[in-house]
Amino acid sequence: MQITDVRLKKVNSGNRMKAVASVTFDNEFVVRDIKVIESQKGLFIAMPSKKSFDGEYKDIAHPINRETREKIQNAIFEVYNAPETEEATSVETEEASSEETAE
Repeated sequence: MQITDVRLKKVNSGNRMKAVASVTFDNEFVVRDIKVIESQKGLFIAMPSKKSFDGEYKDIAHPINRETREKIQNAIFEVYNAPETEEATSVETEEASSEETAE
């Protein structure tokens, strides 16, 4: 499964949340509301979650292994650190571009 698009909206929330991202996989499946959070150790991503009946937050969608989390996080950070545009930023990943070129 390849990341084919990342859309990012930086927010000026005055708290630790710095941006909200949507990641598209294989031009077929999208995960929205991935948050970019700032901590004392730096930036990290928080997958979309929902409050359960017992008051605990549970991820709605999340990577199963560390490699996939890092792949998603790196793609989001690439867009986050890119020069800003007026609207939400969207970048097609290099992997997706090279696959389309090879076809």
